[in-house]
Amino acid sequence: MFPISFGSDNHSGIHFTVLSALQKANTGFCPAYGDDPLTQDVLHQLEALFGGDCEAFLVMTGTGANVLALQSLISSFNAVLCAESAHINVDECGAVQKCTQARLSPIKTPDGKLTPKLIAPRLMGDRDQHHSQFRIVSISQSTEYGTLYSVDEIRALADFAHAHNMLLHIDGARLANAAAALQVDLKTMTRDAGVDILSFGGTKNGLLFGEAIISFHLELTSNMRFYRKQCNQLFSKMRFISAQYEAYLDNDLWLTNAKHANAMAQLLAKRLGEFKQIKISQKVFVNAVFVTMPKAWMAPLQEKYMFYTWDEARNEVRLMCSFNTLEEHIEELVASIRELAGS
Repeated sequence: MFPISFGSDNHSGIHFTVLSALQKANTGFCPAYGDDPLTQDVLHQLEALFGGDCEAFLVMTGTGANVLALQSLISSFNAVLCAESAHINVDECGAVQKCTQARLSPIKTPDGKLTPKLIAPRLMGDRDQHHSQFRIVSISQSTEYGTLYSVDEIRALADFAHAHNMLLHIDGARLANAAAALQVDLKTMTRDAGVDILSFGGTKNGLLFGEAIISFHLELTSNMRFYRKQCNQLFSKMRFISAQYEAYLDNDLWLTNAKHANAMAQLLAKRLGEFKQIKISQKVFVNAVFVTMPKAWMAPLQEKYMFYTWDEARNEVRLMCSFNTLEEHIEELVASIRELAGS
């Protein structure tokens, strides 16, 4: 156990409001598998949050959400275009390929963002029966580098995908942080921008577990509930996911938590920028701060604080802030760095 972690927003605990909601739900008896009134109400709330005329599904994990969203839209002969750094490509142990039998086609990017210009050359390789047929463009919002797609950039990708008979998927594990940073509502950033399917994460933003899938193509995802069962993502005591999302949606807790995490990242970047030996390697938009620092500093700091080395060759590390990151945590880290810097 580390008293302070900048390793991941997964390292944080449960927001006290969410924990209270879980305790409240832990009484009496309730129908299972989402057939309870609370789950039905939460699903309607989620659908309204994204503008209606969509369908929400609750699942247990972010990987499960990505697999199910993609599986519902593709066949085994299809391919999914994604950034080389995408979570589905790097950190999900081949789950998409295993469950869908489709191929991932990763594209190298400097900042984790795809563009029509980067995608277009790939499309020349799916012209006949010998090649996997591209069906999905998958992006992360925010990206694994903490960078952001503007609403216009999302719309441009959606238009490009649709013009080439493809669909646009968003891995929204940190969609709340993106909305907070862009200061736009979820409907504007997704449905209105032409997104076809997405996940709306909770685990990284104050929930114990649980993610939501939002489909804007009900005719294409009519089999989602069956895939969810096959993929072991149908939680029997669904009320305990729903209770969390009820608290998450109430008074926009999802947005409050994300704003705080983003603000702490901005403060962290500002304080680290005071050291000439440290360089901010990606512009800070959300709750991720990427920096390069002297290699000699990394091990001593990692003895006291949890964080990950992102690029060992560049001495680049990733520092994540969460809904429960405090200014005191940042100042303690800064004090430790000051000792190493001898200033």
